[in-house]
Amino acid sequence: MLTVLVDYDSGNLHSAEKAFQRMAAEVGGGDVLVSSRAEDVARADRVVLPGDGAFPACRRALVAVPGMEEALTEAVERRAIPFLGICVGMQMLATWGREYEETPGFGWIGGEVVRIAPADPALKVPHMGWNDLITEGRHPLLAGIASGDHAYFVHSYHFRVDDPADRLAHVDYGGPITAIVGRGNVVGTQFHPEKSQATGLRLIANFLTWAP
Repeated sequence: MLTVLVDYDSGNLHSAEKAFQRMAAEVGGGDVLVSSRAEDVARADRVVLPGDGAFPACRRALVAVPGMEEALTEAVERRAIPFLGICVGMQMLATWGREYEETPGFGWIGGEVVRIAPADPALKVPHMGWNDLITEGRHPLLAGIASGDHAYFVHSYHFRVDDPADRLAHVDYGGPITAIVGRGNVVGTQFHPEKSQATGLRLIANFLTWAP
């Protein structure tokens, strides 16, 4: 069993690598590899796409990696392996990103990424720090995770899904902010599980043992 964390020069992957390696050892999740090679994604059993920064820049950086977009499409759409997007990696699952410019996403989960606009003007953007998850429905990724559990966020844009059934959890920040999405073999978290202590480690373990 091989889990590949995609490296496309969009953030420091050290903490994510360590968190996934730790939980893979605990749950028998196999090997964890950080790679910028499309060939490694092509042989992976699970794929994780992190992302830090602006949507358009991350999208361009991913496209610039030879063969990577094609390998991801093959893995997700044809082989239907488990896929996890983190932060901007989750946002790229959307149909469109509206940050600075109109940027197409993968379109694997319908919706758009728009700027956070809290109803309370005292709330600052970016949304940064710890917030309480509010879970919606049931999903294997949420096993052992309940409303009130904490996760760590840092973002100015959020994923507004077309279908409410695709939103697995949200947080309240002057209105609902999507925290976790999921459809089929594809899931994503707006927060950073590798920085979210017990909640994040549990989610990583759930992903590594998930069989959609």
